[in-house]
Amino acid sequence: MEYGTISLQINELLKERGISKNKICRDLDIPRTNFNRYCRNDFQRIDVALICKLCYYLDVEIEGLIVYDRPEDGDR
Repeated sequence: MEYGTISLQINELLKERGISKNKICRDLDIPRTNFNRYCRNDFQRIDVALICKLCYYLDVEIEGLIVYDRPEDGDR
């Protein structure tokens, strides 16, 4: 059964705010390779501390950063 996916809106938020990946990684002390995986939505688990850092730094509520996409079939 498919339950949907979680995606992070990091790229969109960085673009809106004119912030480079290098700057946010430097400011938040995040390894660039790990950050790139989150930007590509290529992750199995979400680091809660990182989500808190991103929400604070980007000045967004969690729903502005994380999006739940329901499966197409709607089968429950």
